[in-house]
Formats: sequence, C-alpha cells, structure tokens
Amino acid sequence: MLKTLRNAWKIKEIRTKLIFTFLMLVVIRFGSELPIPGVKTDFFANFFANQSTDAFGFFNAMTGGSFSSMSIFALSITPYITSSIIMQLLTIAIPKLEEMQRDGEDGRKKIAEYTRYLTVALALIESIGMSVGFGGQGLLINYDVWSVIIAVATMTAGSAFLMWIGERITEKGVGNGISIVLLFNIVSSLPQDVNTLYTRFLSNSKNIGSTVLIVLIMLAILAAMVVFVIILQDGERRIPVQYSKKMVGRKLVGGQASHIPLKVNTAGVIPVIFASSIMSFPIVIAQFFHPDYTTIGGKILMVLNSSYWFRPEMPAYSVGLVIYLVLIVLFAYFYTSITFNPLEVANNMKKSGGFIPGVRPGKQTSEYLDKILNYIVFIGAVGLIIVSVIPIIISGVFTVSRLSFMGTSLIIIVSVILETIKAIESQMIVRNYKGFLND
Repeated sequence: MLKTLRNAWKIKEIRTKLIFTFLMLVVIRFGSELPIPGVKTDFFANFFANQSTDAFGFFNAMTGGSFSSMSIFALSITPYITSSIIMQLLTIAIPKLEEMQRDGEDGRKKIAEYTRYLTVALALIESIGMSVGFGGQGLLINYDVWSVIIAVATMTAGSAFLMWIGERITEKGVGNGISIVLLFNIVSSLPQDVNTLYTRFLSNSKNIGSTVLIVLIMLAILAAMVVFVIILQDGERRIPVQYSKKMVGRKLVGGQASHIPLKVNTAGVIPVIFASSIMSFPIVIAQFFHPDYTTIGGKILMVLNSSYWFRPEMPAYSVGLVIYLVLIVLFAYFYTSITFNPLEVANNMKKSGGFIPGVRPGKQTSEYLDKILNYIVFIGAVGLIIVSVIPIIISGVFTVSRLSFMGTSLIIIVSVILETIKAIESQMIVRNYKGFLND
C-alpha cells in the first residue's frame, strides 16, 4: 500500500488529486468541531452516558463523533447512505427506475439526482425530529421557533455539504468520495477508543507482565480480524464462461473464455446494519418512556440490547444474540437476491452466445448460478457473523464500550482502503501503459 502511494505521488496528476482529497478531509475535520448555534454541545454525550445501550454507538462512529458533540456535521453522510439504499431497493421495485438504470450514463445521472433530493429530504426530517423532540429536553438553549429553524437549517445544510464534498472527491480526488468521508469519520474516533482501552486495562494495572500480555492479545486479535476481513472482502467464486464462435461477415469471431465473479461477501455490511437497526429500534423508542427493566417488557428490551450479551453475571440475556445472527443471515440472502438476479444473468449470457461448460444455457444456467450463490452467501454471512460478534464478546466480557475500529466499522475501513488503493493503481496503469502502437 505504501509503495503504491509513493509511486502515485511521483505522478503530478495523481499527486494533485491526493492533495485535493486531503484538503477536503481537513475541511471536514474543521466542520466537525464547529458547534450548531443555540445548541448544548454536550447534550447527547451526557444523554448516551446515562443510557444502558450502545444503539447509537455505530451511528456516532459513522459521524466521527460529530453527533455526540452536536457539530454542524451532526448528521454526517448517513442520510445519503440511507437514501442510496432506498433508491437501490426502489430500482428493483419500480420498472421506470430500473429502465433508467439500464439507460447507461444518462439514466444513472438521473438516479443520482433523485438520490440527492432524497438525501436532503431525509436530513430535513431527521433534523426536525431531533430539534423538536429533544429541544424541550435540553438540546436547545432557548426552545423557541427561531432556535429550531436555525438548528434544522444548520444540520440539513451540513449533511448536504458533506454530500457535495464526497461527490467532489469522486470527481477531482481519488476513490469513492462518500466512502472516503465515511472512512475518515470512523478513523477519527480511533484516539478516543485507544484512550478507552488504556483507561480500562492499562492505567490501573500494577502488574507489568499482565499489562504487556493484554496489549499483545489485543494486537493479535486486531491483526487476525484485519486479515480475515481482507480475505472476506476479496474472496470470490469465479464461474467459467465460454463464448461460442460465430460468423460475422466472412470472419469467424468469438470463442473467448471468461468468468462470472461471485463475491463471497456480496451484500457487504448491509445485513449487519439492517439487523442492528431492527434490534436497536425498540430500545431507542423505549428510552423516551423510561422503561422499567424489572417487568417482562423490560426483560425483553434487555434481551435485544447487545450491551447485556456475553456478560458473565447475566448469561440468560445472550439469547438475543441468536435473533441477531438469524437476522444477519436473512438480510444477507435478501439483499443479495435483489442485487444479483441469476435469471437475468443467464438470459444475457444466452443472448450473447455464452454458456457455462457442462451446463445448458437458459433455465439450467439460472438454477446452477442460484445454487452456487446460495452456498457463497451463506459463507459470507458466517464471515459477517464472526466479524460482528467478536466486538460484542469483548464488550460484554470486559465491560467496555463498543470500539469504533472493530466489527462493522473494520469491514468498512478495510473495504474502502482496498477500493481506494485499487482506484489509484488503475489510474497509474492507465498513465503508464504505452500500448502496442508505441512498440
């Protein structure tokens, strides 16, 4: 990776793009420190400190801590991510949007435009809900119409500005801008996580030997998870495809051999996000009504709360983990089914004269791809379960808050870094490739 960056720095055009990306990230960091006018910046930090749930932990990590500090980027790019997922689902459900997606560049630009409008709408709804819902509870210094308007306008504008920065990075920088902004927000929480671990395990430790052992174990777990996530993200099953020869004019063309790459983790982090959202939703709603955890309803909330899983003093509540794992598997199959259509792939192969060796074109090809895909998706879901459960185990056993650089966040970090490095390498190849005309 470092070698790639060093070689890329030598190329003027790529160096300019890297500098532009860095400057945009500096702007984001400055914006994350600017408070919203008329808002108590420590409101949510104190609010979450008094809660027994980590429901907002991942969301706060995605905002780079801007949410808990109530900066102008409090909503971050989460409205854009949500709107992108919604548009992707609507593309499958609405034929007109599906047709737009097939129209090529013009259709994709139109869908991107709709995504921007939906992002602003979601940011507006979220900011209104936060300003009105929490304004009277102490979020706003002066709970009046003017303060609500200022808070709503600031949060909505901040989210839209981050979306604009992400698109500019994609256009004038390196890699996918939105992904890089998300990566930067997660990584910016790293110093706080290191301080949490130091306070929990090292600051009060009097035995040097045990301290060194704890540090080594943590580093080993982190290194193993990084390697595992890299394998999970890059792993794929290549289905061989052979194209038959045909006469075009007086020439015999075709006969090429290719493959269909089926990624092991086809759904990415979406299943974990969906499962976490469903498990956290009842907990978040219940917090506004001050639930009694001694009742049956309170016990159910504790089962759904990942903060109570793997605690030695209350093992019964770990039953909620089973529900969590089932949801991850179900969403992995669901999201893969709407993003990859074996029947459509089989029909396109048949039209272009392609076939899988030993498999008949058409229906049998579709059934074969579906069979292979079900097998691969299950392996990917198991991999996601392993990555997402390890931080929960550490949090429960050692009674520490959820770390931003592990679990789902680690998948995002590794995937974005790999994606960015590949983007830089592709740009370098394009500029260094001379081609056969210069031979």
